[in-house]
Amino acid sequence: MFKSFAADVLGLSDIGTILAVKDFDKADVDDYIFPEDNEQIFVVIKSKTDEYCFTNLAFIHLDGESAVSKKRTLNRYPYSHYPISHVRIETAGTVDLDVEIKFNIGEKALSIDIAKKQMPQVRDLYKALCRAAEKYQDIQKHLTTLQQTHDAINRMFALHALPEQVVLSLPDIICQTSQQVEAHLNSRRHEIQDYDFGPIFARYIKS
Repeated sequence: MFKSFAADVLGLSDIGTILAVKDFDKADVDDYIFPEDNEQIFVVIKSKTDEYCFTNLAFIHLDGESAVSKKRTLNRYPYSHYPISHVRIETAGTVDLDVEIKFNIGEKALSIDIAKKQMPQVRDLYKALCRAAEKYQDIQKHLTTLQQTHDAINRMFALHALPEQVVLSLPDIICQTSQQVEAHLNSRRHEIQDYDFGPIFARYIKS
């Protein structure tokens, strides 16, 4: 008991370890993913108080109060609603036992302490998070371009500039064209909004 309190006071309980894939099932957070929706774990960081999990679809934080309390709060941040940004690493000093990976998930700033002996794995995670952040920005740019193109096409089919007799003679064509434009917009939006970052994690995270 005294060791647990001492670890809390010294901050040692917050130093996390990146688990090997074979040990994912030993983490509590493993119970809260959605395999039914093809969700897959790529990284789990476990400390005395917290667990941090990066899946292909979301970042999950099992937030503990202290090393001597079993009470925890589960926070789930889907990448589609909580973009990753401001990714950085704080390396260890001479006497430090840990390095820190820092990033924002939506508006929330996070800093995770990880044992410095795992610096190679931290660098791999850093690369994956940087690429995930870039992909999110690319998605937003493509969505903006798509919407602007859609608006421009709609203006081309504006009826107010056409004589009434022309409008009356072409209702079916106009209607069909509008439906096609909307169908294309929805199809392309679905293609663009791919927030499954599995391929990115698979590329940079070594098993």
